[in-house]
Amino acid sequence: MGTDEITVVDEVVRSRSSAVTAFSADNVMKRTRDLPELSLNHVSFLCKSVKKSVQFYQQVLGFGLIKRPSSFDFEGAWLFNHGVGIHLLEVEKIGKNEKKGRINPKDNHISFQCTDMDLIVHKLDQMGIEYVKGVVREGGIDVDQIFFHDPDGYMIEICNCHILPLLPLSSSSSSSCPLITRNISNPKIALTTTSSSSSSSSSFYGSMHCSGEVEALMMENLALDMINISI
Repeated sequence: MGTDEITVVDEVVRSRSSAVTAFSADNVMKRTRDLPELSLNHVSFLCKSVKKSVQFYQQVLGFGLIKRPSSFDFEGAWLFNHGVGIHLLEVEKIGKNEKKGRINPKDNHISFQCTDMDLIVHKLDQMGIEYVKGVVREGGIDVDQIFFHDPDGYMIEICNCHILPLLPLSSSSSSSCPLITRNISNPKIALTTTSSSSSSSSSFYGSMHCSGEVEALMMENLALDMINISI
């Protein structure tokens, strides 16, 4: 190989190496430092009766009462479970949030992931709570949904949405690599298996990567190939 050819290869390798560096884990993490770490703390609802609402969230969704600041001079309650809080504020009139006669899955709602949909249905039937079922089909995966109202007409959804993979639309939208599917029974453990209803997708769940990570690997392999050519 001549000197000119070696120079060209060296320039290509340097260019590819720069691209690999741009997509390295350290650089991906640096981009996320522009924003503070965020997580959902609580949702807050106005309600006509704190007592009735507390009873609903305790019996239907398993929330527990926690202490709220003693400086509050208005009726309310704080509940917590499933990694999120619910804050209730009692008011005489709810206005537009009055309970609706028809359950509309497209309405504003709060959604909870669930590992046993049949158990939720049984609980709602026992308590005489009206609900609507739905199914979302995507890529051979069926996501089950249950919609119902709380005592003040706020929409609640229960679903097994955790079986649906979270896929970034572009490398720029996944620069912080946040889309990691977790086992909802233990958020610290990454999900490595899937629902038996979608055996064909089990390998996909186990090998899912952020697009930036994949691009970095591709660029690194290309750079190594160019180095081998120059030898």
